[in-house]
Amino acid sequence: MTTERSSKRMRIDRFMGLQLGINRRDVKLILAQKRITIDGVLAHDTQQVIDEFSHVAFDGQVLQANTPRYIMMNKPTGVVSATKDEQHQTVIDLLGSDEDLGLHIVGRLDLNSSGLLLLTNDSRWSRRLMAPEKEIAKIYKVTLENPLTDDYVPAFANGMYFEYEDITTRPAKLKIISEYVAEVSLVEGRYHQIKRMFGRFRNPVLALHRVSIGGLLLDPSLPPGASRPLRGDEVSNIFSD
Repeated sequence: MTTERSSKRMRIDRFMGLQLGINRRDVKLILAQKRITIDGVLAHDTQQVIDEFSHVAFDGQVLQANTPRYIMMNKPTGVVSATKDEQHQTVIDLLGSDEDLGLHIVGRLDLNSSGLLLLTNDSRWSRRLMAPEKEIAKIYKVTLENPLTDDYVPAFANGMYFEYEDITTRPAKLKIISEYVAEVSLVEGRYHQIKRMFGRFRNPVLALHRVSIGGLLLDPSLPPGASRPLRGDEVSNIFSD
């Protein structure tokens, strides 16, 4: 039997065929013999669909028992949002080799940006979180080189046209916190979008720190580079901001 991870969703007969190296007619016989359980319940339908987190056992031997994982990290600057990089330390490196199995990054931050970063092995959760139609807001604290003025607020709210991509950004909320610090809320994530929007005012961004995604705030007790699992309520409440 192989322990190779199955694809995200598939019929039980295909899954068993791949795991046992047998054809689907044999799988049908095994199902009739009541030798397969899915999430502790006897399986009987060859067309039953399982996903990456279905617990599947054959004759009492576990073939798949993946557990969904959701991790919050306080990403420091100088670390890349990638699984591998030859030049820089990655967020996966910060987790350690025993923690990274099957994880992918949700909503990347660039090398010089910091703050809330999410990692998971649940592809459906991450796709839902990043889906444009969900309009999940991401809030950033931005430190600038030059003083802010009230002119920034309507410019961000109206969206900005980026000629290179021939797109106009979605409306963004800008709140002036102090002379050199603003809070920006976006529901999209174009390439270096915040830096380019402030670039229209010839105002370089000195620091960019993500403080929240949807209803999830960065845990203030997490120092840069540290991480922790999300609580159950955080996994679901992130979709309500």
